[in-house]
Amino acid sequence: MLAGFPPARFSDASNIWLVIVELILAGAALLFLHSRNFDIQSLYPEPTVRGSLLGVGLFLVCWLLGTVVTALFQTHERPGVIDFSFSGASLASIVLVAVVNGTFEEVFLLGVLVRGLRGLGLSLAIGLPLLVRVLYHLYQGPVGVLWVTSFGVTLTLAYVITRQLWPCVFAHILWDIVPTL
Repeated sequence: MLAGFPPARFSDASNIWLVIVELILAGAALLFLHSRNFDIQSLYPEPTVRGSLLGVGLFLVCWLLGTVVTALFQTHERPGVIDFSFSGASLASIVLVAVVNGTFEEVFLLGVLVRGLRGLGLSLAIGLPLLVRVLYHLYQGPVGVLWVTSFGVTLTLAYVITRQLWPCVFAHILWDIVPTL
């Protein structure tokens, strides 16, 4: 943040590194949760046609809501959203990152945190994971944070209502692929 939100550069090498880091962290988290007798099986998103269609709908709602929420804060001179460069990244590495990252984030934020905090009240179960999501997306700048907040609220509410991870995971995967194309 202190660097003024420099452009983000993605390449096949950086994408593979991100996948490796997230897989290692996911393995460690699953081992920890298993040692605490957490129902690990419930964290595996179950892809279905209905869930995928709901995921596409969530993606579109997120896109529309994010556009509305950020529209007032963007100008041509200062868009307020970090500049992403995918010029060094192949489509295969972008899709790989989208699948791993979308699954990693939503399983952690929704499947573990929202579900785990539910007993402490719905506002805490929604608010704390949203804060975590926003904190690790601060590099995207102030307008990016608004976008991420609207995205996070939408997916979290969908998960709270449906208790299904797959639509949220699929919406996140689409979000990581479609804008880069």
